[in-house]
Amino acid sequence: MASNSGNSQGARSYRPYRLKKVLTSHTNAVSAVKFSNNGEFFASASLDKTLIVWSVQSFSEIARLVGHSEGISDLAWSSDSQYICSASDDCTIRIWVALKGECVKTLRGHTNFVFCIDFNLSSKLIVSGSFDETVRVWDVKTGKSTHVIRAHTMPVTSVNFTRDGSLIVSGSRDGSCKIWDTVNGTLLKTLGDGPVVSFTRFSPNGKFVLIATLDDTLKLWNYTAGKVVKVYSGHVNRVYCTTAMFSVTHEKYIVGGSEDHCVYIWDLQGKNLLQKLEGHKDTVISVSCHPKVNMIVSAGLQNDMTVRVWVQD
Repeated sequence: MASNSGNSQGARSYRPYRLKKVLTSHTNAVSAVKFSNNGEFFASASLDKTLIVWSVQSFSEIARLVGHSEGISDLAWSSDSQYICSASDDCTIRIWVALKGECVKTLRGHTNFVFCIDFNLSSKLIVSGSFDETVRVWDVKTGKSTHVIRAHTMPVTSVNFTRDGSLIVSGSRDGSCKIWDTVNGTLLKTLGDGPVVSFTRFSPNGKFVLIATLDDTLKLWNYTAGKVVKVYSGHVNRVYCTTAMFSVTHEKYIVGGSEDHCVYIWDLQGKNLLQKLEGHKDTVISVSCHPKVNMIVSAGLQNDMTVRVWVQD
């Protein structure tokens, strides 16, 4: 079920999303869900220690990636949609051939749970964040760390490359969000000094950073100027590191998960809430927006364990 919300200004041209499919293959909380860059697949990661690759066409299971000895918190696709990297509580990162379900490399170095992960555009580098409070940059070819950044004073909750790969943003339970130079790992900017940062992501044009904090708030920062330009609210985010994404296939939206079991869709410019997607039975921890068509996938925690696919009519 999907309920509409928000003022008429943003809602006039808005076409509501509806539930298309519920996928129930995971046996524990689904922690992350991401579309591949070519738009043909999406993958889900779970505390059941597996990743599943799904077909966008048929919503059928294409591959199951098995090998981690503990739950998986995050995943990322290589830009050519051939590989997936995964971050696990077993303190390792694995690189998989996505459609074969074959692990080709295991990256070791973190001394605590690996919580968040991202590929750069060339997919030659991986950035990871851990409960060991470090951000690591890895050379995919060698499987070795090129930098170990003593980034934060509490667990790292989120990492993301800019589209050109020159910058990394990291968020932490210490309440800060930091921008790093990828090449030498130097700190360029610190944003925020407040509630726990649960998620961070660069905007598609690389000029802004979307920062979620555990006070029910999403803020869009102009990080060069060091100021907040938009605030999105209405959702519930107090406990979990729920994700939020930019949707640019139709109008420009912000799509985010929420602890009230809904997916929230805001008008990026107007900041008004356009729609709440209802149906999950637990916190929506992760959302992903299809790169080419108007489709959203969302993931629910342990009282739900589903991946849900939403489409616009």
